[in-house]
Amino acid sequence: MDDAQFAELAAWIAGAGLAGESETAMVTGFATRANALGLPLDRVGVFIDTLHPIYEGRLFSWQAAEGTATLREYGSSQEGEGLERWRRSPFYRLLQSGEPLLRRHVTPESQAEFPIVAELVGMTDFVAMINRFAAQGIVGEMDCVYSYWATALPDGFRDADIKDLKRLVPLLALAIKSASLTRITRTLVETYLGRDAGRRVLAGGITRGVADRIEAVLWFSDLRGYTRITDTAAPGQIIPLLNDYADAIISAIQAKGGDVLKLIGDGTLAIFTAADRDEACRAALAAARSATRSIGELNQRRSGETLPVTDMYLALHFGEVFYGNIGSKERLDFTVVGPAVNEVSRVAALCRSLEQPVLISATFADAAGEAKSRLVSVGRYALRGVSHPQELFTLDPTQAPL
Repeated sequence: MDDAQFAELAAWIAGAGLAGESETAMVTGFATRANALGLPLDRVGVFIDTLHPIYEGRLFSWQAAEGTATLREYGSSQEGEGLERWRRSPFYRLLQSGEPLLRRHVTPESQAEFPIVAELVGMTDFVAMINRFAAQGIVGEMDCVYSYWATALPDGFRDADIKDLKRLVPLLALAIKSASLTRITRTLVETYLGRDAGRRVLAGGITRGVADRIEAVLWFSDLRGYTRITDTAAPGQIIPLLNDYADAIISAIQAKGGDVLKLIGDGTLAIFTAADRDEACRAALAAARSATRSIGELNQRRSGETLPVTDMYLALHFGEVFYGNIGSKERLDFTVVGPAVNEVSRVAALCRSLEQPVLISATFADAAGEAKSRLVSVGRYALRGVSHPQELFTLDPTQAPL
């Protein structure tokens, strides 16, 4: 590859990175263009660790025969089979040695040395590379870009091919890092703020005191007997218990289009918004029934494992709230505030005294349209801090689910 060809491919990498192309698009575009310029690539893999609640990292693999890179997200390499495979990888060898590049011709000996080489059926030559980040560029375990490059040429890579890879791969690694950091930012913001709030923040909605006035269904739930459980259960059981029940509740909310804004110990604050009030109410009711079913299944499993079980207390309300940035100059929270938020928490507090797992405000019932026929009144009650008594409802057990 001459200097003009190198400059052409380097310019394409920079443009793809600045344009925000996906990692798969960049790997595909790079490998295809490099081949066209005479770099004999038949198999390519680019790995980068990430910061994600479930996945440790992402692999982008490309084969000349297929023409398009594919994505595979991988789990932990810190234990079990994942740890064993990692320790037998060329990348682990490079980390141990401090070298940036490892090359092997594909032979029975190299296939026995590294399992990843054994998977390169039909290849003749293999190069593994690491492009390390400086200390200030490390995010979690994401401290470098790993890549491998393989050819099926009978004589393997030429010396000039290895030289080209050494010059080009750091540029591709920088573009991959940029895309991965953008993805990590989106994942973290949406994980900790909620999907809709996260998208609003990433779109630039971070000014203190700026909030939208919206109408929304408000969901406030917590767990029955949580204080008693924490007083009597083994300390190591508390976090798994919270995670199990949060997973059942949050999954139900998000599956029906709701947005979880805050986790407060065992409590969950969420909103449902839609073009029509009754649509938002139907979604919240469907989520309530789904969460109830999931908790029932969870309790069966936990009981079988002799683990503590509990249930959900849920309040649903409808009202106008301010939705946006609240807090100090140094610490903001993207959430909802207003009288309706206070009222839904007051309704939730009555679940215990009325022995009702689900309580629904009259305002919600009025906004629910025909779905109100699936609710049954439990009477009028005074809410602490609210001037007038309010009729409350619960789900009618005789009605079919939404």
